[in-house]
Amino acid sequence: MTDETTELVLPSRVESIAEAAAAADEVARRLALSEEAAYGLDLAVREAVTNAVLHGNKQDARLSVEITFADTGAQLVVTVRDRGAGFDPAHVADPTDPQNLLKASGRGILFMRSFMDEVEWTRHPEGGTVVRMTKKK
Repeated sequence: MTDETTELVLPSRVESIAEAAAAADEVARRLALSEEAAYGLDLAVREAVTNAVLHGNKQDARLSVEITFADTGAQLVVTVRDRGAGFDPAHVADPTDPQNLLKASGRGILFMRSFMDEVEWTRHPEGGTVVRMTKKK
């Protein structure tokens, strides 16, 4: 199979989360991912884009969220970049800690790590955070 890449540049609006999820669903369908893998991809993309829109870019529609789906044949690599100040995932509260169990938010990183094979965060040289998520096929 030939490498295939889908790229999106979306404004930092809550509505962009659904647009990114629709693109993830289309990629999953094109790659004939299993129902379980497609579900996991959907959740991981929703969480990453939600974090980029809400926390990274603070819903500033002038700032973009860049999403790339790259099929290398053996794996699907999804990157989501915001233009925000960045963060250290090691400093995010553990959602499985008893004091955090009833909180309504804070599970996005856990979901991304649960549904994807690899997840890593880096700072982009031009600013912002890039989350890179890999799903083996």
